[in-house]
Amino acid sequence: MIELRDALSQIAEIRTQVAQTQTFRGYRAAPAAISSLVAISAALIQKWWVPEPAQNLSSYLMLWIAAAAVSVSVFATEMTLRLARGGLSLQRQMTLLAIEQFIPCLVAGAMLTAVIVRFAPAQAWILPGLWPILFSLGIFASRRLLPPAIFWAGAFYMLAGAANLALAQGPSAFSPWSMGIAFGVGQTLVAAILYWKLERRDACEK
Repeated sequence: MIELRDALSQIAEIRTQVAQTQTFRGYRAAPAAISSLVAISAALIQKWWVPEPAQNLSSYLMLWIAAAAVSVSVFATEMTLRLARGGLSLQRQMTLLAIEQFIPCLVAGAMLTAVIVRFAPAQAWILPGLWPILFSLGIFASRRLLPPAIFWAGAFYMLAGAANLALAQGPSAFSPWSMGIAFGVGQTLVAAILYWKLERRDACEK
């Protein structure tokens, strides 16, 4: 019985190691492109719905949290449908690994947002800079499972967040294009990399 448990444990460990060396195909270009459009749409909506975000922080947060929720839902739905169609155990293992690598940046972003808004609302202007930086850490954490070029998308997000912190301080930090450019351009770059380095190559090999 103990030997059987050890054998099953070794098989699970080997499966995890194999998953870490494979390219994850659960992230696709279409959901990334949709999330880019969501970010740009949210920026346009902000100009109309929240013209003075520094004085209406709750509405600003509601808008961008809703945009993030829509984007996450699009990715989650697409990945779930692909898993349901494929059903391969290795693909499931890789999907769980990808989720494990990316979720910490989302949790950290949610916690930092809650703490800053609750205990230091005067410093909330740093959020449009922190969010892209945290997102870049999620991309870097997932880099081994994705095409190597995804590094440039992570670098863009980090630089965009740093630029927001350095150049857009105080009320100007809440400009709709602080987030619109960071996530609109960033997700377009992610979509382009996934298509050219993954989906297009797969199509050519068929």
